[in-house]
Amino acid sequence: MRARRSAPRGDYLSDALTLLTGWVQDGMEIRRTLPLDESQHAALTERIKVAADALQLRPQVRRQDGKTEIRVCADTDSALTAGEVTLAARIEDAYRKVVEAP
Repeated sequence: MRARRSAPRGDYLSDALTLLTGWVQDGMEIRRTLPLDESQHAALTERIKVAADALQLRPQVRRQDGKTEIRVCADTDSALTAGEVTLAARIEDAYRKVVEAP
């Protein structure tokens, strides 16, 4: 019986990123720009803070030109990890909930 080989770590994360619509990888960071109003921005920022604290990550969230810009970066001199991709997925889920809220 042949041993099953797992996919290289980079391929696994790349595959996961392709499932996150709108997220762009640029070197050791992933980013997303969202069209939100001020109240949606505030709600999303709170949800991001909770998820980031749970994962012990520090994304950069800023408001510019009526849009919310989010950057999730790997630690200095390291590649993106499953933690950063997980945070992006949680942010994406929170974004959907914020824009669907009445």
